[in-house]
Amino acid sequence: MLDKTATLFHGGTIWTSTATTDALLIADGVVQAVGADALASTADRKVDLGGGFLMPSFGDGHAHPLFGGLESSGPAVRPCRSVDEIVAAVKEFADSHPDQEWIVGASYDGSLTPGGLFDARWLDAAVPDRPVVLRAWDYHTVWVNSVALQRAGITADTPEPVLGEIPRREDGSPLGTLREWGATDLVTAVMPARDEAVRIAALGTAADYFLARGVTWVQDAWVEPAELDTYIAAAQQGALQMRFNLAFYADPRHFDTQVTQYAAARDRVQAAGSPLLTAQTVKFFADGVVENETGALLEPYCSGLHSHGMHVWEADALAEAAKKVDDLGLQIHIHAIGDAAVRRALDAIEYVVRQNGPRDRRPVIAHAQLVDDADLGRFAELRVIPNMQPLWAQMDALMTVLTIPRLGAERADRQYRMRTLEKSGAALAFGSDWPVSSGAPLDGIAVAVSRCTTEGEPAGGWTPEEVLPIEPALSSYTGAVAYQAFAEGSWGRIVPGASADLVWLDRDPRYLPASELAAVRVRATYLQGTQVYSAAE
Repeated sequence: MLDKTATLFHGGTIWTSTATTDALLIADGVVQAVGADALASTADRKVDLGGGFLMPSFGDGHAHPLFGGLESSGPAVRPCRSVDEIVAAVKEFADSHPDQEWIVGASYDGSLTPGGLFDARWLDAAVPDRPVVLRAWDYHTVWVNSVALQRAGITADTPEPVLGEIPRREDGSPLGTLREWGATDLVTAVMPARDEAVRIAALGTAADYFLARGVTWVQDAWVEPAELDTYIAAAQQGALQMRFNLAFYADPRHFDTQVTQYAAARDRVQAAGSPLLTAQTVKFFADGVVENETGALLEPYCSGLHSHGMHVWEADALAEAAKKVDDLGLQIHIHAIGDAAVRRALDAIEYVVRQNGPRDRRPVIAHAQLVDDADLGRFAELRVIPNMQPLWAQMDALMTVLTIPRLGAERADRQYRMRTLEKSGAALAFGSDWPVSSGAPLDGIAVAVSRCTTEGEPAGGWTPEEVLPIEPALSSYTGAVAYQAFAEGSWGRIVPGASADLVWLDRDPRYLPASELAAVRVRATYLQGTQVYSAAE
């Protein structure tokens, strides 16, 4: 894959991550020289940036590439803006795929109905004779039709599952919405597996998506045995187009078995022999999400439906499980949305540090949507990386329809405290959680530097004290993600000896209003010096 041609970039601004220069020389897949040294060197090829902006390529510290790639093989429900549109899209797909036994799709907008509750009978009108399974954009919620409920054996007599919820009608019958793994697993357990060729192709679809947005490394934040097999098969076929790190899923219901398999799984990845694939991480869920009231809170939800939400792990169990992962030399990566979950995650990491002693472990708490004041300083103290999704820090429909009514205005204003964490000394890194939300880093950066919607609302930004300056925002999507990946010596900055992982933008984002950032065009993306994406002229 390495491009051995000596290439000189010039004619624009080159941002190294700490400074700017006007020239860059790459060869053999790595940065050879910058500035005057680059201009004084012999180049086989010259690339005129045309006044554009060249910078380290982006990394995504928390995403689900295989899930996102598979969305294209099901009904196109993501763009739908009403229940009727979703039902029509499902019917159109089912009619055009008469031999498909199950209709599986994602990601519908959970804010389209009160409380995010969707009825199986609405899908029955489109497909009455085959199972339909749609994931919401949060991937914590599933909407199914009546045939799918029947195949899964979910009836009025089905008890509430551990770590899940089955919303019901007044007569006790299941409505058709399933929340969290304990409930959604009842359906996914009886679904047929996707063909491996389809899954490998989905990884290619995901790579095409990310590379077109300047992203060359992704943390896949939820990998189970089937996903592991797909990645290894893709690696063995030479089908990987970008860098991936895998995070093996840790399920409290099965952890005692899982933990005995992590080292062997890591060894299988290493044996696949692809420099683009690593597996050094384990993913825990500390809670669910605020939108379905399973995010774990210190104080109750305003509605009181779930009181304080859901803890996926008991505190001692999470701490001991994290220690076992650390014993294997693997990185801890914990999903924590609510302030109670964040505290439990920090407590678990503190326990690991106390028991296993100091080492360069770089634990991650993903999302950190709501952090109590007492816990803000603990990220830096424990050297925990907050991996946050900047796109979420805006007053969009998700926030106004689902989140704020559950948290209340005062508590809602303490969400996504990116600037506070960055100023505390924590190594703030960014991710997209794609396909939950846009995987385009510039979309997220536009919100990070403004706290505004695409319409510029509210004027001055929501919680403007948390606005990030543009360069720290860029760094959170480049060098900070490289640090999270234990790769800061390899990529994430432009210095001699670093891998030539680059993105060429048509404009310098540092001097644009936030409202224009999402429209900045990615002209090309380079991985190890090879152009892996080029925009059509």
